Amino acid sequence: MKDVKQVELYSDGACSGNPGPGGWGALLRFKDIEKELSGGERETTNNRMELMGVISGLESLKENCSVSVFTDSQYIANAFLKDWLTNWQKNGWKTAAKKPVKNRELWERLLVQANRHQLSWNWIRGHAGHPENERCDELAVAARDKFAGRC
Repeated sequence: MKDVKQVELYSDGACSGNPGPGGWGALLRFKDIEKELSGGERETTNNRMELMGVISGLESLKENCSVSVFTDSQYIANAFLKDWLTNWQKNGWKTAAKKPVKNRELWERLLVQANRHQLSWNWIRGHAGHPENERCDELAVAARDKFAGRC
């Protein structure tokens, strides 16, 4: 049986206004190989960009991997670490307050990846000098500025 590759995924999102132009950045590391990704949208929210960073990183993997995901988004981390996603699905995609879950289509895309890969979730404090998180922030801000027409 083939060994599963161990990958680290760092991601971040940025938005100017909420909603407004936004961007996301992701950094993938396998052994000593790094790959950077980024993208954005003209009219979006910070949470959508945080989700897109993780989703895009996972979707870029060509095979099933064991992925340590690092995010500064408590929205994403808690959805997995505190089983929010499980509860949302059990409740017909409604929150504990009985409101529709925002960004459902992105959560569903992320769940496809969660079923494809072995994921471990790690929350890290944003803007606290974590080198990979800072790099992802730079990528997200550059993408946001591109969509805001600031380049």
